[in-house]
Amino acid sequence: MITTIVLSAFIAASCIWMGKRAISDHRAILAKRRGLLDEAARLFPDARISLAPDHFPILVGRLDDGRQVRVELLADTLVTRRLPQLWLRVTLSEVSERSRPAIGVLARPTGAEYYSLVHDLPEWMAPPETNASLLMRGDGRATAGQVERAAAVFRNLFSDPTVKEAVISPRGTRVIRQAAQGERAAHLFLRQIRFAVATISVDLVQKAVSEAKALSQALSASEPTVQVYEVA
Repeated sequence: MITTIVLSAFIAASCIWMGKRAISDHRAILAKRRGLLDEAARLFPDARISLAPDHFPILVGRLDDGRQVRVELLADTLVTRRLPQLWLRVTLSEVSERSRPAIGVLARPTGAEYYSLVHDLPEWMAPPETNASLLMRGDGRATAGQVERAAAVFRNLFSDPTVKEAVISPRGTRVIRQAAQGERAAHLFLRQIRFAVATISVDLVQKAVSEAKALSQALSASEPTVQVYEVA
């Protein structure tokens, strides 16, 4: 009888300790997430940081020419046969809408990319040849010359296997890059999403911003302005 009581008490105490430890670990993970873009904020004098519902930061700033840059982090856990991915998404919004088509490329498509703009474009296009499988789609308004220029830019960009998506549209451009990969032990044994990264490097953010700028210029010839927009 006494042994049963002691064992029950031990089990109850262990459960309470494990519950408190899980809550503490979860709070620590959320606190760590909030500061991931603090260093990158130094790239923009007027930077503002807010938090998404999952506590990943959203950084918004402006370039010297007035264009808005939005930097986000997306945790992708939908593909069960791989580790969770942390994507860096950089969106460059034009000051005024440009007279150009929408064209985008997605690397290694699975159909589960909830964050992808390429899946929303109606026209299938032949992608440039690279070492990765690519899905290229557009809005159906591109000329043959525009497709050729865009494909050349995409071919160079997707030679880097850490690039996931790149999009050119009238309202702006977008680049998605791998920022980190989930910890294997935490994912396989604890079913937790942990990324072994304390901060997103300034160099990585700057690289993605430069790539978004290059995409913006890919179809820039003779582009009259229409009206002001910002990419959501």
